Amino acid sequence: MNVDAMIKDLRTLVEIESPSGDIDALTASAEAVAALVEARLGGTATLVESAAGPHVRWSGGGEPRVLILGHHDTVFPIGTLARRPFAVAGGRVTGPGVFDMLGGLVQAIHGLAALDDLSGVEILVTADEETGSHASRALIEERARTCGAVLVFEGAADGGGLKIGRKGCGTFEVVVTGRASHAGLEPEAGVNALTEAAHQVLAIAALDRPEAGTSVTPTVASAGTASNVVPASATVVADVRVETTEEKERVEAGFAALTPRLPGAEITVRGGIHRPPMPESAAADLFAIAQRLLPGVAGVSVGGGSDGNLTAAIGVPTLDGLGAVGGGAHADHEYLLVGSMAERAELAGGLVKAILGR
Repeated sequence: MNVDAMIKDLRTLVEIESPSGDIDALTASAEAVAALVEARLGGTATLVESAAGPHVRWSGGGEPRVLILGHHDTVFPIGTLARRPFAVAGGRVTGPGVFDMLGGLVQAIHGLAALDDLSGVEILVTADEETGSHASRALIEERARTCGAVLVFEGAADGGGLKIGRKGCGTFEVVVTGRASHAGLEPEAGVNALTEAAHQVLAIAALDRPEAGTSVTPTVASAGTASNVVPASATVVADVRVETTEEKERVEAGFAALTPRLPGAEITVRGGIHRPPMPESAAADLFAIAQRLLPGVAGVSVGGGSDGNLTAAIGVPTLDGLGAVGGGAHADHEYLLVGSMAERAELAGGLVKAILGR
């Protein structure tokens, strides 16, 4: 594997900033991904337009049998590159998106380029993974079902492990409606939405069940307009992670059952667990192949979600964490280890070859 060529391709992608939701930026990024795929693999990469920005699709022809899945959007706003430019030093590549997950895309493409026959291989690189995959989910699930096996090139687990299980994850927003009044002249005339929200925060936190692998964490709250006004509205946001479908159903039922404590207060619950759990059973067969190709590689279950949750949940064998070895996802210290790039690209190619039986 030509690591210098991989680093050059990675620089090209990183230096086209691609924050989720910025259609113009994502269009430029998708065009760059498509151009890279065509340059390294031949054929034609197609841009699939969506409300969230363009996804990139490529096929090696023949009957689809394995889907290479990734995303080209990042969490970093335009301007991050100026503050934290692409750099290679001390065996590390740094820059916005190198680990999550542009490095994985580059490694996958180079791993495929080493194969003689790419018939049966599909690539799908989406534009909205970081914001929940709402505009790409149907396409992801359709192509996963058609291909029958999915390799996800999100960043590796700590130490280079592959991700064989993921928690289901989602966000809930609890909106409290009260009634404003003057806090000094007639506080009793109001319905304090902030006080109601405080009750709801405790009720939400009580849904937490760490012994079952479930975390329910109130994370953001807002209320009030002025210090002398009884708040008429408040909002509480909670992050939820679950390991099992049973826990998903329990937590969703718990949010649906939230009821006001103060007379006159009203509650509206929005959101849900949009990424179902990815059970380890979904990765078992593919992970066994990876262990033969890369003896000693670990398989771990993690709390974060990815599009692998979606494909595993519909019963398609899915192996995740095949991308860059490094760390710092979504953080300023994000990095990729140069020394692992060739090995991971070879693993990508080896897995595809084994799945195709060649």
